[in-house]
Amino acid sequence: MSVPLKILVPVKRVIDYAIKPRVNATRTAIETSNVKHSMNPFDELSIEAAVRMREASTPGPKKSSSPSPTVSDILALSAGPAKCVDVLRTAMAMGADRAIHVEIDPKAGGGEGGAEGEQGELEPLGVAKLLAKVVESEERNLVILGKQSIDDDSNQTGQMLAGLLGWGQATQAQAIQFEEDGEGWKVRVTKEVDGGVETVRSPLPMVVTTDLRLNEPRYASLPNIMKAKKKKLEKKTLKDYGVDGSRRLRVVKVEEPPPRKGGGKVENVDGMIARLKELGAI
Repeated sequence: MSVPLKILVPVKRVIDYAIKPRVNATRTAIETSNVKHSMNPFDELSIEAAVRMREASTPGPKKSSSPSPTVSDILALSAGPAKCVDVLRTAMAMGADRAIHVEIDPKAGGGEGGAEGEQGELEPLGVAKLLAKVVESEERNLVILGKQSIDDDSNQTGQMLAGLLGWGQATQAQAIQFEEDGEGWKVRVTKEVDGGVETVRSPLPMVVTTDLRLNEPRYASLPNIMKAKKKKLEKKTLKDYGVDGSRRLRVVKVEEPPPRKGGGKVENVDGMIARLKELGAI
């Protein structure tokens, strides 16, 4: 008998993708006060992927013709300040069954401007350690998370988590499929690489990170937003999981990128080549 999927989907609250980030007055971090925040776009893809897996295995118009394991639970998790509850409610409105909020004070530790406290925003390794503990306590067998967050673009957490758990991993997924054989379910992931696509296959349990071409996330409808308010949302702390959130890195300085110089026009190809030689480009 095949084991049903228990999916963990970590989500992060970040500055909205449509907002232009600004450096704070002390040049130690990006200004986050009074700035619109939303769910990390790559994490929206992860929630959508998990919900579609459940729909594919459930009788109805969206049931997949290809084999798909039963999904018994979709758990969303976010670690951060109190306002992270907003993105968790959005995740549940999109289809997650329940959520866990690991509360972290962004100003804990007294760092400069609250940006570099001893227990401020978790670094990728800290997040991976936390997720590993949640996987163990919640008995998860599949973790789907965005390949990166758009605030720090680290692209490290998924890989670190797979290493800590000793699980198979597939990064930057643009397609996820399931195959069943005599040994159980296998996950088949297609991803883009330089010059083409690559397909990897691994048995469960597994860690998958998502890329932009995987799907198009649904909007949370008003009825589902209202239903999400009744879904279970647990409050936890790092101490509950025995995780040390101390930072190992210190941001020395943050600066705006230099303004781009205007381009120039040339009359013909010979003029372009001459200009490139002047600039030392060729």
